[in-house]
Amino acid sequence: MPFSDQQLELDGCRTHYRRGGRSSSDAAPLVFLHGASGAPVVLPFMERLAERFDVIVPDHPGYGQSEEPEWLENIHDVAYFYLDFLAALKLERAVIVGSSMGGWIALEMAVRNTARIGSLVLVSPAGVAAKGAEPADIFLLAPEDMTRKLFHEQKFADERLAMPVTPESIDLALKNRHTTARLAWEPRLHDPFLPKWLHRIDVPVAIVWGEDDQILPVGIAHELKRLMPKAQLNIFERCGHLPQVEKEAEFCDLVVRFACS
Repeated sequence: MPFSDQQLELDGCRTHYRRGGRSSSDAAPLVFLHGASGAPVVLPFMERLAERFDVIVPDHPGYGQSEEPEWLENIHDVAYFYLDFLAALKLERAVIVGSSMGGWIALEMAVRNTARIGSLVLVSPAGVAAKGAEPADIFLLAPEDMTRKLFHEQKFADERLAMPVTPESIDLALKNRHTTARLAWEPRLHDPFLPKWLHRIDVPVAIVWGEDDQILPVGIAHELKRLMPKAQLNIFERCGHLPQVEKEAEFCDLVVRFACS
């Protein structure tokens, strides 16, 4: 089933999302929460996961084709919004797959309420600081430098950089960057109050990281594992910040095994 564009009016925010895959009556819902650069297109890993799941890919409030609501002030607001989002779509035991900024949002959701969450897959998530593992300053990097730092294998960066730039894509990139600054400028890319509440997460958690991540170093993965000792830690060799892109098949197999076990 191909992905379709849908909209939901929720909490005063017209929210855009894509949905595709198996029927919701016979497949578990999987909600993919994107990172700081948004989710402007359906990527191959989404299509692969849609063979097994009812896949839902929303644009966060303030990103992509979703509105920027007046109430949007911090990452906690987005977490509460997504708890409402799960309820509005009547999702049960949802698999939450969060990449980078989206992984941070997933953590903030789960420390608050896991009633509609079945499991978490945290892909190179922001949200937690680790001594000796300084994140890249994404607000200072030039766009090309940022793209190249996302990947270990530079052919993926070359493919992204070769994509045509349009006025619409420039506007969306600026919109996403503005919202990211609102949510993650200070302190940079983490919530200093989050670690003390991670013990509240009572659903299975898989942490996925690229060993060569130049955006959020792999040392953060080990700190997150220390804070959540029951979590499953998976580190992909020769991989950067986006395992779902660089290691698509291995990543999707991991998600299926973990979420369906």
